[in-house]
Amino acid sequence: MTSLLMSVPVAVPLLGALAYVALGWRRATAWISTASAVLMLAAAIAMIRADPSIALGGLLRVDALSTFMLIVIGAVGLLSTVATPSYLHGEITAGRATTRTATRHSVLVQLFLAAMALAVLAANLGVLWVAVEATTIVTAFLVGQRRTRAAVEAAWKYVVICSAGIALALLGTFLLNYAAAHAPGDAGLELAELTAHATGLDQGVTRIAVVLLIIGFGTKAGLAPLHAWLPDAHSQAPAPVSALMSGVLLSVACYAILRVKVIADAALGIGFTRALLVGMALASLLVAASLLLAQRDYKRMLAYSSIEHLSLVALGAAIGTPFALAAALLHVLGHGLAKGVLFLGAGRLLQLTGTSRIDEVRGLAARHPVLAWCLGLGVLALIGLPPFSLFASELGIARAGFAGGLGWPTATALLLVLVIAAALIGHTSRMLLGPAPEGPGAATAPRRLPAPLAVALVGGLLACAALGVTTGPLSSLLHQAAEIVGGAR
Repeated sequence: MTSLLMSVPVAVPLLGALAYVALGWRRATAWISTASAVLMLAAAIAMIRADPSIALGGLLRVDALSTFMLIVIGAVGLLSTVATPSYLHGEITAGRATTRTATRHSVLVQLFLAAMALAVLAANLGVLWVAVEATTIVTAFLVGQRRTRAAVEAAWKYVVICSAGIALALLGTFLLNYAAAHAPGDAGLELAELTAHATGLDQGVTRIAVVLLIIGFGTKAGLAPLHAWLPDAHSQAPAPVSALMSGVLLSVACYAILRVKVIADAALGIGFTRALLVGMALASLLVAASLLLAQRDYKRMLAYSSIEHLSLVALGAAIGTPFALAAALLHVLGHGLAKGVLFLGAGRLLQLTGTSRIDEVRGLAARHPVLAWCLGLGVLALIGLPPFSLFASELGIARAGFAGGLGWPTATALLLVLVIAAALIGHTSRMLLGPAPEGPGAATAPRRLPAPLAVALVGGLLACAALGVTTGPLSSLLHQAAEIVGGAR
């Protein structure tokens, strides 16, 4: 039964893609993507209490960590796909897209979901790399979907930088395979076997491999130094795709880093990856804080915020205690929900106003109160105010950092987080409050949100708030996943 459930998150979106290829995008097929996300999430929830197991001849492996990541993919995927039909309808009505564009969009999104599910279910580091590379290929077409000069430029920048990063990860994979081939046992690239035989790996080769793997997968996570693709890609991609990229793609890349960390800690001790991750986290936070202060584009503002939050996840991974790791994983889910809401709301705002410039949007609360409330609450969730889950996860990471001997990096990170929070509040308040300007920012569209979009926005905020009050059945799963990353067996 578990083997069947494991195949669902990969097989269902692939079938959804085939359905869109055969039938196209129209009213009768518009909700196939949503049904696919529902089945993915249901399969992940059904596997919460399942024991670790393998399927498809050892190609797939599920444990608490991969199950949790499947829940993240399913939850954020559901938010995005619920809002997608109304978004695409708006683009088609405005003449910026056609039903052919919508069909291509839907096929690529389904392939994107399948690739991310395969990445977190992969039992082999090589398969994990292939799945992450597949996400680059698929999302490049989604980033450039509008075919404007800015969108095409962003797509090429995304491909070039991420391909460079993933090439580093491929070289690291080769080196780790070389180390495993010259170590006792027959580990190959199997993640579980690599961890079990890590003490026999050549330390010099393994150090180089780990650096290449973490920097390579860190590129896809939007971490410095190879982070420059992220604001351009997120700002040019369609809103539902931006929600998936920020809420899920970056998290899947962090998942790959966590899997590498387990092997590295067993082979080299915790100090090596700790120093590397702390350096990348603080550098990324500094980049996000400095560029957010003078940001002029609200979609780019949300993109730089993604760099901030994935940096906090990296910091939690660097701390490495079970409490810190559980908080970091909770942060992944909370960030995915909050950022999904904000990017979907930003997409609607762009359709209403015709501009993504912060200084050209004013008086949103008076003209579109529901959208304004959702955006305002989403930003409050993003900066870590209660009752939203990001408050609990950021507090957990901070407490674990001070208790785990990383006082000065944690204090530095908190200072930068405060700077980022001030920038987000300042930019958002100017858009929501005050009189509306004349020109592009003076939206004249109806005040009422499309019902599916309203459901996605409100549902995402409620889920994020509920996680801040209690993790419920996820508590045990978070604990088990943290033990896996922490090296417990």
